[in-house]
Amino acid sequence: MLLTNFVKTGAKVAGCIFLISFAACGDQTSGAGLEPISSTDSGALDSTDDFQATSGDFGPREEMPGAGLYAQHCSSCHNGTVPKAPHFSWLEMMTPAVMLKSLEEGIMRAQASSLTQQQRRDVVEYITRASADTLVEQPLPMCRKDVAFSRASKPTRVGWGHDTSRFTPASDGGISAEQTPQLELKWSFAYPGALRARSQPAVGWGAIYTGSQDGTVYAFDLESGCVHWTFAAAAEVRTAVVLTDTETPLAIFGDILAKLYAVNALTGELVWSLKADDHPAATLTGSPSLLDDKLFVPISSLEVIPAADPQYVCCTFRGSVLALNVADGSELWRHYTIPEEPKVTGKTSVGTAIMAPSGAPVWSSPTVDRVRNRLYVGSGENYSTPADGNSDAVIAIDITSGERVWQRQSTAGDAWNVACMMEDNPNCPPERGPDFDHGSSILLVDLPKGKQVLAAGHKNGTVFALDPDAQGKVLWSRKVGRGSIQGGVHFGMSAQDAVVYAPINDMNDTRNGQFLDPEQARPGVHAIDMVEQTVMWNRVQKDVCGPDREFCDPGVSGAITSGPGVVFAGHLDGFVRAYAQLNGELLWEYNTAVEHEGVNSLVGKGGSISGAGPTLAADHLIVNSGYGLYFHEPGNLLLVFGLPD
Repeated sequence: MLLTNFVKTGAKVAGCIFLISFAACGDQTSGAGLEPISSTDSGALDSTDDFQATSGDFGPREEMPGAGLYAQHCSSCHNGTVPKAPHFSWLEMMTPAVMLKSLEEGIMRAQASSLTQQQRRDVVEYITRASADTLVEQPLPMCRKDVAFSRASKPTRVGWGHDTSRFTPASDGGISAEQTPQLELKWSFAYPGALRARSQPAVGWGAIYTGSQDGTVYAFDLESGCVHWTFAAAAEVRTAVVLTDTETPLAIFGDILAKLYAVNALTGELVWSLKADDHPAATLTGSPSLLDDKLFVPISSLEVIPAADPQYVCCTFRGSVLALNVADGSELWRHYTIPEEPKVTGKTSVGTAIMAPSGAPVWSSPTVDRVRNRLYVGSGENYSTPADGNSDAVIAIDITSGERVWQRQSTAGDAWNVACMMEDNPNCPPERGPDFDHGSSILLVDLPKGKQVLAAGHKNGTVFALDPDAQGKVLWSRKVGRGSIQGGVHFGMSAQDAVVYAPINDMNDTRNGQFLDPEQARPGVHAIDMVEQTVMWNRVQKDVCGPDREFCDPGVSGAITSGPGVVFAGHLDGFVRAYAQLNGELLWEYNTAVEHEGVNSLVGKGGSISGAGPTLAADHLIVNSGYGLYFHEPGNLLLVFGLPD
């Protein structure tokens, strides 16, 4: 779930994964002393920030006016050693507006009090590589008083947060295969100043709820697109918005700084908030899951990025699931994917301490099993050596106690961090694992005669069938993709009528440091019959990108969604496509990677679709388009489709 550019140390060329810029690798943040390679080096990019569309011509980052100010006033806390202080890798993902507000009015006001207004702007531009002149607020189409929430239209309990099968039945407004060809665009919204849109929209009370890159959470009127209210989170909201049908209806979501919020879904007023994990590299990526009065929050991190610095003590983060009381956010229990705390296990060749065990982040939304009173989550790789049995595993947790019931590892020996994409970096674990996470939610699939099976997608392109009643025993598996560092199965599968639909990415991009056989790639959607244990059909998507779209790719990285007889997939080429459940026939497609004028009078454009997939609810199909990360096309559109009036 990372982005790759190339850097070199001396004459040696190596890879480096990062999020927005070279901050994870350059000496201006980590002290690693690495230089971007020139555009004349074979296979390399230049040293510009490829996805900062709002960036000005700042020149070398270390020469920017804010560089010295950041080093003097900020770096000692944001170098990955201070609890609750986000690492620089997260700061640079924030928009200038959010960053400046934090310095002038928010949590960092005291620390920035000695800086002039211009100095604060200089720091913001240094961190974000975006001009502070982009801070002009855009007017929103606010709803008139006669456009109100519909209390009779209860939230649809489908998709992440409620049901990881991502199937919407007709009773919840799932559009059928017969209706799909009639879909037409009703309205769109252009997120101001955004390069990506990766929050899963939710539908309830006649409204759409979704988060954005600048941390704004919107409540839109479903029919018209007018805005009921907005809420400003501290940073980008990547999780789904989870709606509760309680006395005080809540909209719950998390941001990339690992802060969780619950706001009144009808007013936008904050009810409670908390920091889900104090680790500086912690984040909320997977969506919280709701069960009655309990909320289960998966916690991941990107500590793999500062590990690129040979002086960084790697690593101390442990993935976890946090159980909370929905009403007030009080903690019920926390389950760590790695039970023991990390300790010093040795030193690297340059004398930096090695901390282990570490890693095993939880990227995906937990799956609730009411019958067995269990949660199922998948974990990612270890960050440091030695790799243990908790990484790349499916883990079952008792809902009441938070104790582990069983675990089943899919890939052993997977210890990996960004240092492994750099030549001779001593922070790379000797395992040099493939980074094959379980980044997709585990599915609980109903079979005939009351039986059930777990389906677990893997970044190596395999779908495993596990027995929930036999300690997760592997019953069988089917490999439907080649796999890559971005999947294989990346963000989310869907299940309908004992059939699992697996999205496959299989990028053929050598910039990610993996040199894979492009002939083995199977980008598209694949259907697996969980009863017959066979692949029903494969829909491998042809490359329609063209030579002028460098960051376009045919694969399906984002989660997919199904309705009655139909499967919806958002592709990295910007198309959202609908396939027939029975045979994979293409029923409908729409190119989102074109300009649209939104209801907010801004012209936006879609791009690659990843992370959150389509939302299907209340007879509407809702798509967030744009994924300006990881060598994919940026975009800033919310598109709402419906059936003809």
